[in-house]
Amino acid sequence: MENIVNFKDVEKVLLELRGQRVILDSDVAKLYGVETKRVNEAVKNNPDKFPDGYILHLNEDESQMSLRSKISTLKTAGRGEHTKYPPKAFTEKGLYMLATILKSPMATQTTIAIVETFAQIKELSRTVSRISESDNEQEQKSLIRHGGDILSDLLYQEVPVSDTETSIELNFAVLKLKHTVKRKK
Repeated sequence: MENIVNFKDVEKVLLELRGQRVILDSDVAKLYGVETKRVNEAVKNNPDKFPDGYILHLNEDESQMSLRSKISTLKTAGRGEHTKYPPKAFTEKGLYMLATILKSPMATQTTIAIVETFAQIKELSRTVSRISESDNEQEQKSLIRHGGDILSDLLYQEVPVSDTETSIELNFAVLKLKHTVKRKK
């Protein structure tokens, strides 16, 4: 079964807000192929599934920051063109809960893609941390290869890869990562 959305689709809409990775309600709606009001209705009709920390309600400054990159695409006139309500930002936990409410084949596939993306980002972060903590050169090489494989999966999902090569230099708290991907022709 093929994912409807991939890492690049999810990565484009991930934001860092209040120290957490989040996705705005309008972007969640696009990923799921529904209207934003349907996502917000699901939240409103199931408040018990969204305790504190599952959804962040953006304040005015945060709302403006989230729209800045979209300003060039906003239409200047027209009824109902822009949201009347401040956007919501779904944390990872909030997205999992939303997935239990929105039921459709597309919603299921989108949820799988989002979960996989969050899992791969976490695994890459853990691997990079373990590289700097390890004193064993063989273990470091193995972790570097593993990190390179994760990067390849994240960045080159649709490109057949014949080989990868990753090297990491650690220089006094500075981490340099070089990743080479050899593509099949």
